[in-house]
Amino acid sequence: MKKIILAIFFLNCFLAFGEIKEAYLAGGCFWCVESDLEKVKGVKEVISGYSGGHVENPRYKEVSSGSTGHRESVKVIYDNKEINYSTLIYYFLKKIDPTDDKGQFVDRGYQYSPTIFYTNEREEKLAKKVLEKVKEEGKFKEMKVSLEKFKNFYPAEEYHQDYYKKNSLKYKFYRYRSGRDKFLEKTWGK
Repeated sequence: MKKIILAIFFLNCFLAFGEIKEAYLAGGCFWCVESDLEKVKGVKEVISGYSGGHVENPRYKEVSSGSTGHRESVKVIYDNKEINYSTLIYYFLKKIDPTDDKGQFVDRGYQYSPTIFYTNEREEKLAKKVLEKVKEEGKFKEMKVSLEKFKNFYPAEEYHQDYYKKNSLKYKFYRYRSGRDKFLEKTWGK
């Protein structure tokens, strides 16, 4: 909870300068998406959570059961001076399997399907362009990342925040066994 409160505090401070933005993305296991996106220059904070469903304040057990309509997702707080929305989306797409709408890697089900939650028409147009660009690169015949209008985000329980840092051994084992890194290396190289 402390991380979330601090993130909101810093977000409010940065918003005064008008360059801090938010993006909402789902790409399977939020631990992995959080870990990958926190390494991107210009990303200030990534918060794991749940987006898109019909249940208020869902908990992990509910979301992972597939009963809430939510996806595991992340809220990305980034500095638009350092990284723009299109570049962020491009980086995100290179860290998931954009051809698998039935889940991601070992995590199966709607709640793990890849989604870009856009907050306005501009973001929707930019996301479509980036999806097309990735498709044109020729690595994938078909892109199955859904684009959905953003409607909600609920932070996940505290133990999920920065899981890759707090439980690094368990996280590394999970990530290795998930097949994510093998897929990414095979597709994009090192």
